Amino acid sequence: MDATIKPQLYRHLGIFSDWVGEARRQGPLYPEATPGRATQRLVRETLGFCNRPEEPRDVRVESVWERAGVAGEEVSWSVGYGPRTHAYVLKPAGAQAPLPAVVALHDHGAFKFYGKEKIADGPVDPSPVLVEYRNTCYGGRAYANALAREGFVVLAPDTFLWGSRGFPLEVMLDQVGDATAALLDASPLADDTPFEIARYNTAAGFHEHIVSKYCNVLGTTMAGVVAHEDRIAVNYLLARPDVLPARVGCVGLSGGGNRAALLNATHDRIAAAVIVGLMCTYAGLLDHHISTHTWMLFPFGWARHGDWPDLAACRAPSPLLVQYDLNDELFTPEGMAAAHARLTRLFADAAAPDAYTGQLYPGPHRFDLTMQAAAFTWLKQRLK
Repeated sequence: MDATIKPQLYRHLGIFSDWVGEARRQGPLYPEATPGRATQRLVRETLGFCNRPEEPRDVRVESVWERAGVAGEEVSWSVGYGPRTHAYVLKPAGAQAPLPAVVALHDHGAFKFYGKEKIADGPVDPSPVLVEYRNTCYGGRAYANALAREGFVVLAPDTFLWGSRGFPLEVMLDQVGDATAALLDASPLADDTPFEIARYNTAAGFHEHIVSKYCNVLGTTMAGVVAHEDRIAVNYLLARPDVLPARVGCVGLSGGGNRAALLNATHDRIAAAVIVGLMCTYAGLLDHHISTHTWMLFPFGWARHGDWPDLAACRAPSPLLVQYDLNDELFTPEGMAAAHARLTRLFADAAAPDAYTGQLYPGPHRFDLTMQAAAFTWLKQRLK
């Protein structure tokens, strides 16, 4: 390299900005990974937690209800470690015949106190903090219930680190208590956020870094563990007599879109996937949004094999819808545009250009009513 040519300055790296160039010289980054079995195997090998039976254990029905046109169940199962997973199953009230199904995947949101409740209503009204959260992210409604009313069996499960699958607060505070207290002291709470929820979410944010280190030591990744648990949830759904097993899809916003990409890449029975607000190239994240994202977006070692769009497209021609928020504060416009172009090319190379749909919406990071309506229509076309 010509010593007179200055490397690009990365504000997050400062005097280490030339580290990026050296990383590129050490070996190729983000090579294009062609859809197909070889890439699918490579994804699984990178993620880890893909080599054991993935059936729910000791399934229980905890409660049943009917409300606002939806018949609901709370079910639970064991994944073999940690506390029991709890999930909501929602379908149209009075439905008799088996239906197509969708796994509705809750987001990250730096909000781990709740999981499924962020997107799905149970038998009682949501708490005020959930109402406000949905107003910001979901057009003010529980979209999983709305999707059930459209004629689907909808499964909304908690996953590793959220809700029923979260770490107890006292365990987290033993490791990150000082940092949690300092941040809460420095940042006044929103008027409608109870202290116990704010403290839990703050501690869980710091604790995710520790969990990710443990994942590395245990030969897996946070993305791998989450995808493993989501595949168990899908296998629960596939075993239900009220589900058409050839017509199962998944959908999620943000961290839920992250989960949808991972689940679609690693479960051969997903017939259609919707990723909302979670699509960008890795290069488009550099110096902008690395620190604002979960470890789920960065499986250890994947950058040596492919880019994030490659992982999302590895099961092409299986249908994929990606919804982009053009003013998304978590991504750059250039990174989203490059991802859209790459997905378009990957599906064309798989001789299935029509199997990929990219939809662009003005506005910030969210899955609003307009986007939900478009996603529901797309899912009906692919699954019904």
